Amino acid sequence: MTATYERFDTANQSEQNGNTSIEQAILEAIAEARQTCELNGDGSPNCAVAWDIVEELQAEKSHQHQAKHHKTSLESFCDLHPEALECLIYDV
Repeated sequence: MTATYERFDTANQSEQNGNTSIEQAILEAIAEARQTCELNGDGSPNCAVAWDIVEELQAEKSHQHQAKHHKTSLESFCDLHPEALECLIYDV
């Protein structure tokens, strides 16, 4: 169970690596949760904690995805055509 906590901390700290590291941590946490539940039983507290860790990792992945700024169509247009009238910025 300690290894899962360490992976959770590592996944939270390595946001620079993107979704790849958190996806890997989720897959590892799922494998460990399945193993924990096989050894201790489906109703054991350790099994519940292991699946809670999986849920927390999945929630973190979702939050990271929502935090990314998605450009509007105007922003994308202005990136390609900064001289267009729609993209000019005036100081009043």
